Amino acid sequence: MIATHDLKYSYSGTTSLTFPDFKCDSGNKLLLLGNSGTGKTTLLHLLCGLIRPDCGTMQVAGLNINTLSDRELDRFRGRELGIVFQQSHFVQSLTVAENIALPTMLTGSNLTSEELKTRTRELLDRLGIGHKFDIYPKDLSVGEQQRASIARALVHKPSVLFADEPTSALDDTSTESVIQLLEEETEKVGASLIIVTHDARLKNRYKDRVELQPLTIAE
Repeated sequence: MIATHDLKYSYSGTTSLTFPDFKCDSGNKLLLLGNSGTGKTTLLHLLCGLIRPDCGTMQVAGLNINTLSDRELDRFRGRELGIVFQQSHFVQSLTVAENIALPTMLTGSNLTSEELKTRTRELLDRLGIGHKFDIYPKDLSVGEQQRASIARALVHKPSVLFADEPTSALDDTSTESVIQLLEEETEKVGASLIIVTHDARLKNRYKDRVELQPLTIAE
């Protein structure tokens, strides 16, 4: 389960950004929809424990992440969360397959190296870039990098998958394919799916959605 209450964050120490309360039960899907300037990425970083709120509470995967130390948060993210960022952040000296496997190998996994390799290839095939398995990130197009990022976020079968603008570089056909993959993979493992986007094409796809407004700013 994911739930927030009275969540606020300050970049400057004097300006407080206020976010709406929302809830997403385990295994459900939630769309966080908003244009630029609505704080979508800030909210995502809060929910992933990458930054800490000034006030308010957050439950992610049923756990109050405000109470975790930095080391516990790192372990929690590695095991329970899958995150698709807008920027790929690949290690350029590693192949696509090695980049996908790296976070799971660093944080520990029940998958053997062979199982991890098989699952990586399976995900890349389903995303239409299986032929890019052994190449390097610099040889991927922007859209291909985005798909490889999705494979990296899914490979360890997370409890919660966060996707930040997963369709921003994709045409309508590719968008449908990627969203179906996100939905199918999260359903397989009973994970919650949280999509953070400005892509209006997704607006009517989910009944559970929060439409973020320009941030409420309090001095």
